[in-house]
Amino acid sequence: MTDRLPPLTALRAFEAAARHMSFAKAAGELGVTPAALSFQIKSLEEHLGQPVFRRLNRAVELTEAGEALAPGLSDGFDSLHRAWRHTRRLGNDTNLTVTAGPAFTAKWLAPRMYDFARMNPDIELRFSASLHFADLERDDVDVAIRFSAELPTGLHCEEFMRDWMTPMMSPAMAEQVTAPEDLFALPLIHQDYATIHRAQINWDVWCRAAGLGTPPPGGPRFSQADHAVDTAIAGGGVVLGRISAASEAMAAGLLVAPFPLTIYTRGSYRILCLPSARQRRKVAAFIDWLHEAAKDMVRLEDGRDFREPDNLS
Repeated sequence: MTDRLPPLTALRAFEAAARHMSFAKAAGELGVTPAALSFQIKSLEEHLGQPVFRRLNRAVELTEAGEALAPGLSDGFDSLHRAWRHTRRLGNDTNLTVTAGPAFTAKWLAPRMYDFARMNPDIELRFSASLHFADLERDDVDVAIRFSAELPTGLHCEEFMRDWMTPMMSPAMAEQVTAPEDLFALPLIHQDYATIHRAQINWDVWCRAAGLGTPPPGGPRFSQADHAVDTAIAGGGVVLGRISAASEAMAAGLLVAPFPLTIYTRGSYRILCLPSARQRRKVAAFIDWLHEAAKDMVRLEDGRDFREPDNLS
């Protein structure tokens, strides 16, 4: 017996058949006939000196040898695919794929994209608005923007914006309030973040910090911050708005935040990329631009009374 590997086509045929547990499905995936795939697997078995499948009437089963071989081959082909995709991306310095949450993409990134495009006309931005945490080695994603309270492992990570929350409402609705307790006479808009598994900053937290006690029940509820902000802009109520979702509306005068009491969120917006990607021209240009764009948010902090959420009684 030799340690020389069998042909790659034979290994590929076996890996696909073991994954599908079907010669027909594996043949369809690889674009060959079932007979051709069966020939490749027989070639592998001859090379190995023992069978890797038990051929049943209408099915196949892995033998002990097949069960030992399948996981390593699956991992090996996955590594090959990742290496190939990563190497191909090194040759592409014009297309930049960015993933961020839907609300952040709609309310913060999209309104500012013209500025980046003007400064970098040779870089074509592609967005994937999703809360799914992309695998930056496997997926065709160069930069991820994620709101997180914890540092990820194995990735380059830079914090670029601290989010904060305060009551926001339309200018017309603001005419009805002169003190925080007046909020209880208005519809309170709620935001429920099903993907954030930790204590959230909500109306209970803000009202307690303001010395108002428990807010009244009721009011519309949204799972996305941008939907809650749009409802407040339309005059549908008062939102405990995240500045990341409301900065453009605040700057345009569509929303006002009449009370200074402001609470930082538990977590920050972070930029994530592969460690080897940070120095690539297109990635560096985008990350540097994000930092500069975030500096413009400072003007909205004037007159705010900031509180850390964990310091509230």
